[in-house]
Amino acid sequence: MDIDARGPRFGAAVTTVVLAAVLITGSTWLLAWQVLAFALGASGGVARSPYGWLFRTVVRPRLGPPAQFESPQPPQFAQAVGLVFAVVGLIGFTAGPDWLGIAATGCALAAAFLNAAFGYCLGCEMYLLVRRVTVRAQ
Repeated sequence: MDIDARGPRFGAAVTTVVLAAVLITGSTWLLAWQVLAFALGASGGVARSPYGWLFRTVVRPRLGPPAQFESPQPPQFAQAVGLVFAVVGLIGFTAGPDWLGIAATGCALAAAFLNAAFGYCLGCEMYLLVRRVTVRAQ
């Protein structure tokens, strides 16, 4: 079942704010929250993430009907990619080195910002590339 294309973009906007706050404050608890949000989105799909729930219950009822739908698999894969970067960032901030935490969190922030501001999902594009390569290899 396809999903409202505005949902993942909303989630990316919230993620952008959270990750920017992590870089500004150095809060490992806030980054741990984002790891949890990514993990839920990666395992159950973006609709099952906390930001998906927020979009579905608070934001979407105030919007008009969706004009675009998209397959849920690319955004779910993007959540898994974000999870990897956030986990590496959390390891860097908690166990060191700090530059690893900053770099990994910054990469996740850049990807989330691209999706939120421009609708360009790097993880979704990675998903499509992986699908093309694996289909050709078979």
